[in-house]
Amino acid sequence: MTRLHALDATAMLAGYASGDFTPRDVIESLNAHVTQWEPHLCALYAWEPERALAEAVASTERWRKGEPQGALDGVPATVKELIATEGHPIPLGTAALESAPATTDAPCAARLREAGAIIFAKTTIPDFGMLSSGLSSFHHLARNPWDLSTNPGGSSAGAAAAAAACYGPLHVGTDIGGSVRLPAAWCGLTGFKPTLGRIPIDPYYTGRCAGPMTRGVADAALMMATLSLPDSRDATSLPYEQVDWFAPAEPPAGLRVGLMLDAGCGMPLDPEIAVAIEAAARIFEDAGAVIVPVSPVMNQAILDGVDVFWRAKFWGDIKDLDESKRSLVLPYIMEWARGGEDVSGVEAVRGFNRTFELRATCAELFDSVDVIISPVTPNVSFPADWASPLNDPARPFDHCAWTLPWNMSEQPAISVNCGFSQEGTPIGLQIVTSRFKDLLALQLAGWFESRCGRVERWPGEADSSPT
Repeated sequence: MTRLHALDATAMLAGYASGDFTPRDVIESLNAHVTQWEPHLCALYAWEPERALAEAVASTERWRKGEPQGALDGVPATVKELIATEGHPIPLGTAALESAPATTDAPCAARLREAGAIIFAKTTIPDFGMLSSGLSSFHHLARNPWDLSTNPGGSSAGAAAAAAACYGPLHVGTDIGGSVRLPAAWCGLTGFKPTLGRIPIDPYYTGRCAGPMTRGVADAALMMATLSLPDSRDATSLPYEQVDWFAPAEPPAGLRVGLMLDAGCGMPLDPEIAVAIEAAARIFEDAGAVIVPVSPVMNQAILDGVDVFWRAKFWGDIKDLDESKRSLVLPYIMEWARGGEDVSGVEAVRGFNRTFELRATCAELFDSVDVIISPVTPNVSFPADWASPLNDPARPFDHCAWTLPWNMSEQPAISVNCGFSQEGTPIGLQIVTSRFKDLLALQLAGWFESRCGRVERWPGEADSSPT
């Protein structure tokens, strides 16, 4: 029987409603599990087991009275470290900064609490959230629970590790170039980056989204119903729309599905991933979709332009730190950032303008197809202590060529598991729809999950500690 902390949120809520078990039962199981696993996984920041238990006791009483607080009452959840939660500092994953406790919850955390979710911890990130890795100068090294010698990816590193290790069902990450979808793929999860502005976020920035990271599509849909509620603090947010996030998925019959197997730049695609994505395309085709091979939207000039812009921006963010503080930043990050020290304003703007070129190319592509399917990552795994899949600050974004375009074009993109490598590490399929068609992306992911099969057993369901 599945242990209580490893249940999906939908199963937890059904158990609470029937009286088969209580939120207190779940949190007690979760606390014991995290105590056993966390010394090996290092996925959490600001874990508060006593506070979680007290909130679970209160939730248990509400359910006993038949008066749950909201749609997620008593369900364990985490939010990424850089998402503000009242009373907790936000170190941004680095030893170089000093941070005062946040005075209020950011939108995602506020919506979860209002719905009754128990935010029992926050999840770790790399320095400044600037790596696809669990490596940090502030947090302990986060590892992938499928294989502790490998990396969970990032920057939502702890969120992905926690989700795959069954630290409860609901986790929130953020994504500006793949930081939800990349670790979701490497950890076998559903990771959803919605249309820019669909989930209010603070602080906001070009391409920056928050999104669910769960072990199944149904729980991602459950989270969207809460996270997408309005918050005026996000000046980029969309007008609130009541979406039936639980609408049943329909087969993709008749849809023009673009199959993208060439990113146009970056790392070469691992053959095992290519095989898995081609198999996924056949599943779509067998259901009546029209598979259309499509060309890449990225090229090396765009990737280099984005790199130049981000080096310049980040150098501007840290250049005023005194040398003693800068020395605490991960050397990989500092080597990369110093490349922005001499970038002129003109060069930085030219780099940023490449994103508009990318946006136009993405929009044009969707004139000929309804959906894109592609890999999420070019590689199946990489060492836990590496800063990125290449571990080379001269090529920091070479693994992002599949994911970055859809942040800049503001389109929904979701990662869903589509198999495993020969070494047993997960492989992710990316499904992309046109702007505002977030529900379609979720529905197609749910449909594919039902055909491809959900992950049968997660690392965190084991009774023993990870090895």
